[in-house]
Amino acid sequence: MLPILFRDERLVAIHKPSGLLVHRSEIDRHETRFAVQLLRDQIGRRVYPAHRLDRGTSGVLLFALDKETARLLGACFERQEVTKTYLAVVRGHPPETGRIDHALSRRRDDAEWVGDRSSDEAQPAVSDFRRLATCELPHQVDRYPTSRYALVEVTPHTGRRHQIRRHLKHIAHPIVGDATFGKGRHNRLFQQLFGCHRMLLACARLQLIHPYSGAPLDLIAPPDGEFASVLDALGWRAALPAELRPKIAETHPESGTAGGFPPA
Repeated sequence: MLPILFRDERLVAIHKPSGLLVHRSEIDRHETRFAVQLLRDQIGRRVYPAHRLDRGTSGVLLFALDKETARLLGACFERQEVTKTYLAVVRGHPPETGRIDHALSRRRDDAEWVGDRSSDEAQPAVSDFRRLATCELPHQVDRYPTSRYALVEVTPHTGRRHQIRRHLKHIAHPIVGDATFGKGRHNRLFQQLFGCHRMLLACARLQLIHPYSGAPLDLIAPPDGEFASVLDALGWRAALPAELRPKIAETHPESGTAGGFPPA
């Protein structure tokens, strides 16, 4: 069962686990499980995803329950009226705060519409970040005797594909667990130390105005499963904003086990 964060007659939001595709993809044609299909079967209604999350990204995923609502939600995202807050564990120690203003070339998949406005030219892309916590582990991965990592909060102001992953790589602080834009040696260290086999990126919060009622929606999905275990192992739980902290000893849908990880 997918954890439902919010539902009314127009919208439904879930906490998508890492590793689950949002919809069928030609690239992953062998996969048989998709959030769209699972949620449709779970609630017995057709659903329309309002945005996308990469397969490895967990967190808030919003759906419309009819085509008109899907159109209105799509317009909200296009006008940048939705505030998205992500959490990521990255290599190195980035500045305390910063803005990444770096255009990104278009990356399409088979689900994207290609029409007159489609272009391969780089598109404007802006992300703000805030460093929440840091650590230095006594393990040599690169040329240094220790390895540094940080927990960051990222707010993208545009919606380019893989934007956060590509932006953090651009400033030399790639996300741990990212097999495409990250570094395999650091990913393997987290697998060995913490049993973490996922990308450490989560959409922890989505804030918008309901397209029909006009009421503010604040949809929150604190990190869970292996992500929460890493936060506990590194002593970072308290560094999160209170509303984004994982619940203690909860059962996590990704792993089916209680939260918490013994200190490394």
